[in-house]
Amino acid sequence: MGWIPYAIAVAALLIGAAAGAFIGYKYRKNVAEAKVEKAEDAVKRLYEEAEKKSEEIKKEKLLEAKEETIRIRSEADKEIRDRRAEVQRTERRLFQREETLDKKLETVEAREETLNKRLAEVDKTEEEINAMREKELQELERIAQMTSEEAKAVLISNVEQEARHDAAILLRDIEQKTKEEADKRARNIVSLAIQRCAADQVAETTVSVVPLPNDEMKGRIIGREGRNIRALETATGVDLIIDDTPEAVILSSFDPVRREIARISLEKLIMDGRIHPARIEEMVEKAKKEVDAQIREAGEAAVLEVGVHGLHHEMVRYLGRMRYRTSYGQNVLRHSIEVAHLAGMMAAEIGANVTLAKRAGLVHDIGKSIDHEVEGSHVQIGAEIAKKYRENAQVINCIMAHHGDVEPICVEAVLVQAADAISAARPGARRETLETYIKRLEKLEEIANSFDGVDYSYAIQAGREVRIIVKPEKISDADTVIIARDIAKRIENELEYPGQIKVNVIRETRTTDYAK
Repeated sequence: MGWIPYAIAVAALLIGAAAGAFIGYKYRKNVAEAKVEKAEDAVKRLYEEAEKKSEEIKKEKLLEAKEETIRIRSEADKEIRDRRAEVQRTERRLFQREETLDKKLETVEAREETLNKRLAEVDKTEEEINAMREKELQELERIAQMTSEEAKAVLISNVEQEARHDAAILLRDIEQKTKEEADKRARNIVSLAIQRCAADQVAETTVSVVPLPNDEMKGRIIGREGRNIRALETATGVDLIIDDTPEAVILSSFDPVRREIARISLEKLIMDGRIHPARIEEMVEKAKKEVDAQIREAGEAAVLEVGVHGLHHEMVRYLGRMRYRTSYGQNVLRHSIEVAHLAGMMAAEIGANVTLAKRAGLVHDIGKSIDHEVEGSHVQIGAEIAKKYRENAQVINCIMAHHGDVEPICVEAVLVQAADAISAARPGARRETLETYIKRLEKLEEIANSFDGVDYSYAIQAGREVRIIVKPEKISDADTVIIARDIAKRIENELEYPGQIKVNVIRETRTTDYAK
């Protein structure tokens, strides 16, 4: 039984630990309760102090509010007194103005009454004047033996004549000044453009005569029973004229490209010496390829010379074809290049689009490359070609307007028109047949002589000027301006001519007497 003392000891220890824990708990509880009581007392004191302070603050705020109320009320009373005083002053001013307006109204009424009396007097006087005027008109009609309507018509006619005379004088002065200024400016621009554009005085023409080494070669070209010449004419579409001209064969064809192919073929055959139908066909094929290459090169060279970019390759080929086309003896390709340069220079002088002017100038006559193959004028054909290859509307307008067929829509079209006239009308640039030249001169004089008051007229300066002598008893100095303008307009509408025609109207009065 040795374990019983140990159990007792353990139980004693457990009882002691439990008693200690209970005693500690009670102690901590008493301490906590004491702390809670102290905290409650402190809170009560703080609450009482807060109530005292809030009462004091409340009293102070109420006192301040009463003082502020008293101050605002005093200011409001003062403002009300000031406004009442201002209203009283305004009422006094309005009353004074009302009195003034009443006085003015009385004055106006008095004046109105006076004016009514005067108007009545004026109406009466006007009736008397009308009656007197009627009597005077009747007396004037009796004296002049003319009604008022007739007199009015005479007066209007006289005034119209005087107005026309004054208008003609004014028009002459204005036109003179405008022409002087415009001519001066235009001369400067055109002369500068011409000076900067170096061109041959006479452009080269397409050669259609093939020289022969000897007259014996004519027989070889004709061949046995004419087989060689027939083969050459069939292959090229060109007529060969072999006549008495020494050592030369003339090529005749409406197509300049065909004529050039025939010329090259014939020259190659002459150099080769072997002339027979098979060789002729071979040489013609080689000549066609050579001419195609020359056409392409000529077009590219023209585009490069002018400095135009982005032109369709088919249009370049059409340009090259113009190398073999002439107009009144002037090579059309050289003419187009010259027009492009002139238009570009003038565009640069006046601030227009230089690129557009050059492009339009280069292609303005492109329709002439195929105008012998396609129906229509070269202007219409050129416009169709430009539309086909998607040229812009301004270039197309330049092509269509360069002979005045349509109205220009841009200044570059006018420049192309002027450059075309400069290139075609300069001395030696073109030639025309004698028959056409004589007809143009006769038509020029006929137009001038058809006007009333013209005595006689002369076409001089190769048809570039017409001098018109008018009857001085029918045409006055002022009327010469009008008749010159009318004749110029009719010439523009009825004649086709290169450049411009100067219309010079001359009026002179001669008095003759004899000393006996």
